[in-house]
Amino acid sequence: MPPTGPARPRYDPSVPYKRVEDPSKLRRLLEAVMMIEADLELPVLLRHLVEEARLLVGARYGALGVLNEERTGLEQFLTVGLDLDEERAIGARPTGRGVLGLLITDPTSLRLDDLGSHAESYGFPPGHPPMTSFLGVPLRVRAGAEAYGNLYLTDKLSGEAFSDEDEALAEALALAAGIAVENTRLQERVRLLSVSDDRERIGRDLHDRVVQRLFALGMGLQATQRLSDLEQVRDQIDRAVDDVDATISEIRTTIFELGDATLTGGLRQGVLALVNEMTPSLGTRPEVSFSGPVDSLVPQPVADHLVAVLRESLTNAAKHAHATRVIVSLRAGDELILTVSDDGVGMDPARTPDRHGLGLANLARRAERLGGRFTFEPIPSGGTTLTWRVPLEDQAR
Repeated sequence: MPPTGPARPRYDPSVPYKRVEDPSKLRRLLEAVMMIEADLELPVLLRHLVEEARLLVGARYGALGVLNEERTGLEQFLTVGLDLDEERAIGARPTGRGVLGLLITDPTSLRLDDLGSHAESYGFPPGHPPMTSFLGVPLRVRAGAEAYGNLYLTDKLSGEAFSDEDEALAEALALAAGIAVENTRLQERVRLLSVSDDRERIGRDLHDRVVQRLFALGMGLQATQRLSDLEQVRDQIDRAVDDVDATISEIRTTIFELGDATLTGGLRQGVLALVNEMTPSLGTRPEVSFSGPVDSLVPQPVADHLVAVLRESLTNAAKHAHATRVIVSLRAGDELILTVSDDGVGMDPARTPDRHGLGLANLARRAERLGGRFTFEPIPSGGTTLTWRVPLEDQAR
């Protein structure tokens, strides 16, 4: 049986918007729409907008359904006008069948004099109050955009059909609801991206600062097996305990501050301190050279990155290269260039940094973040040279 209400309107930019003439309704509409700027949880705000829509158009009942992001069903369904006993009697919320489903698949405004007479009407579940007149409008933020759901109003209290003005009021409030849903979802996407960035940063920090300390600690404890003097063993264990305390401090810093350690004594001093720290793990002290004003020319954030890169490079030499000689060179000019060469077993130059594991991939990402690049190449006589370079001119701006 065809619907008894007017034909369903289609969006046509040449047709003027429906107008609201009543000044009191316009003021109330404006106040309701401005609520989207309030610091309210989305369900609270949406319920407020539905209640305002119900009062403005003189409807007995109102509801708002929000589609999930896959548009496969209703994520939320809020109702107003029902008392607690009626809510309990209805039971489960609708899933999007009947006229509600029609508005989901074809989201355009719909007015009906008799809801039950529509060809798509699915009927009401037991305990549901009777509803006759119906007004449904989509939640969207611009013409032609996908709808986030629909606003439903039923049973005009005056007994009349819903008017053009009612539809205009409902569409304005549905617009506000659509903006609220869109903003909430955008904020959630930003939050998830932030979480993803934090996870990557935590993993990088743990690898650069904590895992390397634990590796050096393990190598130091292994060395005690070769000691025959009990006093030497005790000294080695005491140093290991100190290293454990330092590592615990690093873990706390990484988890709670989530930042790179900041150098306090200048880049040159930081590099030399790190070389001294890594010497027991390497079995030999790296040869270090500086060129250019590394302390005055290199900005603090770049210096922090460089020390992390040097730690990773020296750890690779100790853990994988089995080198007997390591050479560290640091040059500051238009670019900051760090090279770390060793005479170890070498790496396959055909493999990209990301295929050599988290460590080298971290070095590449740190360089790229600063507009630089990271490379490694074999030494003909045996071993590998790692080169990490970033422009300094851009960093100073």
